[in-house]
Amino acid sequence: MTGQALTPHEWLAQVLFALAHRLLGLNGVVLVTALIISTTFTIIFSESLEGNRMPAISLAITTLAAIASSLHWLARPHVLTVLFLAVWTLLLERVRHGKDAPTWAFGLLMFLWANTHGAFLAGFVTWGAYLAGELFEVWETRQWANNRLKVWAMIGLISLAATFINPAGFQLWGTSIGFISNRYLVSHTQEYMPPDFHIPGTWPFLLMIALSIIVLGSNQKPLPFAHRLLLSGWAIMGLYSARNIPLFAIIASPILSGIAANNLSNSSWKVVENNLLKTDKNLRGAMWIIISVLAALVLMSTPVMRDYNRFNKAIFPVDAVNWLEKNPQEGRAFNYFTWGGYLLYRQWPKILVFIDGQTDFYGETLTREYEQIISTSPGWENTLNKYEIQWAIIPTRSNLASVLSVKGWEALYQDETAVILENKTMP
Repeated sequence: MTGQALTPHEWLAQVLFALAHRLLGLNGVVLVTALIISTTFTIIFSESLEGNRMPAISLAITTLAAIASSLHWLARPHVLTVLFLAVWTLLLERVRHGKDAPTWAFGLLMFLWANTHGAFLAGFVTWGAYLAGELFEVWETRQWANNRLKVWAMIGLISLAATFINPAGFQLWGTSIGFISNRYLVSHTQEYMPPDFHIPGTWPFLLMIALSIIVLGSNQKPLPFAHRLLLSGWAIMGLYSARNIPLFAIIASPILSGIAANNLSNSSWKVVENNLLKTDKNLRGAMWIIISVLAALVLMSTPVMRDYNRFNKAIFPVDAVNWLEKNPQEGRAFNYFTWGGYLLYRQWPKILVFIDGQTDFYGETLTREYEQIISTSPGWENTLNKYEIQWAIIPTRSNLASVLSVKGWEALYQDETAVILENKTMP
């Protein structure tokens, strides 16, 4: 794919992670990711607490939301989508309640979001739910003159315009929509698959759905139409694709906290919550946040912790790439899909990979050809020859490694994780 046009839809996130890496190595990447995640759920907790004034309930549901979303806590740009969605929803809620939320803030936020991660589309989905809620209330109350439809329309237009301020312009939309509309690529990306409820990591999401049903069933006041759309819509999207579970958790947490608090507002539990609220005000929470961040930064900077975060040799070809650094190979390479990003991280531009995780760039055709080769499906040798592959780095125990050895490829290096093979059949 050398020379092909690439839409840099995550360039701003890449710059952020690169700066963190230059300062503290992998520790910096981990620390930035942790700060993004913790900031996200601090915002969610604060939003919940502001709406119901019940710290225990807000903390419990926010914690559940954090655990539910933790199955997708990875050092990747998508964590910024979770943060932006939390801020985006907070601003939209302010508009719904008639509070001050300048439209330029939505434009600025969407500009950052669109240049950071392709899932900025989630912002427009959420905005659409709030717009539908406003339309429903206007239709139900017949208050055609006294509504905020113009405000919602302006938010949408300014936000849409902001998405075109990026290195690729309108092509950014084509990349994001093109990928999610490609059934083959989506079906071959694990995180886009429906959640497997036989895996314990998905149970907190299931618990959040159950909690939604319980609190909605006992709700003493009608839920705003926008909230009904958000809860049901994001729950469906979470069931359709595990990638959406953190987004459902972010959306659902303040809504569920508000309903639960409303149901308990006249109970004796309210006395406990009031006492906790007084205690919380005396704790000077902002100070503890600053101390925690500084402590983590100092700890990650110490010589003892410098190499704490590293790539797992049982998963990544760490030793094999160490060998490649001393024994560089010539010609085109074939690599295991999962290792593409690691090879670029360690050896670019000395090694140009066959494929990596950027399937939105590589496209369906090359991804199918990779699958054909790695699974040794009919015609796989012709595809290898088509690309003039001269050496390969693949899992040691893979079927392809066994077949290539029989076909005359020579093992130049081998360990428990990876094997490097040279094509001796080429003239």
